[in-house]
Amino acid sequence: MRRIITATVRNRSGVLNRVTGLLQKRQFNIESISVGKTETDGMSKMTFVVDVEDFQKLEQVTKQLNKQIDVIKVSDITDKAIVARELALIKIVSNSQLRNEIQGIIEPFRASIIDVSKDSLSVQVTGKPDKIEALIELLRPYGIKELARTGLTAFTRGQQPVIQDGSSYSLLN
Repeated sequence: MRRIITATVRNRSGVLNRVTGLLQKRQFNIESISVGKTETDGMSKMTFVVDVEDFQKLEQVTKQLNKQIDVIKVSDITDKAIVARELALIKIVSNSQLRNEIQGIIEPFRASIIDVSKDSLSVQVTGKPDKIEALIELLRPYGIKELARTGLTAFTRGQQPVIQDGSSYSLLN
């Protein structure tokens, strides 16, 4: 079972190593990890996608992570309303004849060409992991020379405003 865990931590040397070490010690497979600064100076947010067999084991690790000195907050956001994105850079074998064809493939994914050379082109795409996987599979027959992915980054959605009749309003409608 895949779970998305976020951790707000102090931006100090060794924090990432201690957090991943704790996950490794409990035999969690980290499928992806992303780390970056937050809106608060000296703080970073980590987003892990982990493969977990035992939900109780995950709760135990979450509690242990919360006890770490430089860890401010740990949350399992898998079952919550979240905003989640990933970035992928894909270098594809290409010549001048194939470029229009590849442009037609990447356009519906809102991907963009960010570099062109005589024998390749590089594409940038952001979105949910399944969207990125779908684009990669469509581009694979052309020959992928290089692929780099950031890993998932995510946080919970804001609270939905309540209308006077007590119902909620969604901007996504």
